[in-house]
Amino acid sequence: MTDTLLITKGHGTGNDFVLFADPDGEVVLSEAQRAAIADRHFGVGGDGVIRAVRSASIPEGAAILADEPEAEWFMDYANADGGIAEMCGNGIRVFVHYLIERGFLDLAPGHSVPIGTRAGVRDVHRLADGFAVDLGRWRLTGEEPLVRARDLPVARPGLGIDLGNPHVVVAVAGDDELAGIDLSVVPQLDPVQEAGANVEFVVPADPLVRDGIGRIRMRVHERGSGETLSCGTGAAAAALAVRHWAGAGSPNEWRVEVPGGTLGVRMFAAEDGEHVALSGPAALVFDGELTV
Repeated sequence: MTDTLLITKGHGTGNDFVLFADPDGEVVLSEAQRAAIADRHFGVGGDGVIRAVRSASIPEGAAILADEPEAEWFMDYANADGGIAEMCGNGIRVFVHYLIERGFLDLAPGHSVPIGTRAGVRDVHRLADGFAVDLGRWRLTGEEPLVRARDLPVARPGLGIDLGNPHVVVAVAGDDELAGIDLSVVPQLDPVQEAGANVEFVVPADPLVRDGIGRIRMRVHERGSGETLSCGTGAAAAALAVRHWAGAGSPNEWRVEVPGGTLGVRMFAAEDGEHVALSGPAALVFDGELTV
């Protein structure tokens, strides 16, 4: 049986997604179908595929409603290889923008909405010029795998950070070394991470802190997608790692430059521990029909 999907292409700082609405959970795509949609040569093309589904319509969302009954919508997210992923910091901003523009959600600037994800509920706040998402409590995994990448002269230790999805952050020597890494090849981790990981390569600005705000530059290889122009949770992980390395007195507000633009990261205290928030733009660029 074939289905015709009404799709929308969107992006957050160049991290792009194919979105479609399936409020009642009637459209079930296979991993191969999702990968075909994301294919940049034979499909629409994107770093991920996002299904907008009401939480009550799928088991993962129904479980979330027991704890957060206001989380009406669930972001069903898959990477470019079609594999299901836990969360996407850029994707969730684009997702909420999509819900607003398609009339599924009424959210005025200054207000927030809880969104269900496989990493739990995430609160998204509408700003005057974009969106901010509370990525929740973060943690160091305690792992420091050795990272090898093509054209990175020497293998480097990485810092494992969990933001609901797995990250390994690597410091490199400078802008030239950052630019020279070939991320068309998957970086190798030793020991191997069983679930895989997003790998961020980061360089601090000089000076690191200006006007109380930390500044870093980053490139990323996303698990299941390859190098992307931006990764929201990756930007947060990179800022957390640099703050960790810099030590006491480091700021809790950061600006992260990625190939697709600039993202804001802020760490703040919450009842269950320190949270990290991500802010940035979200854009919808075209609509279409797709037969799957």
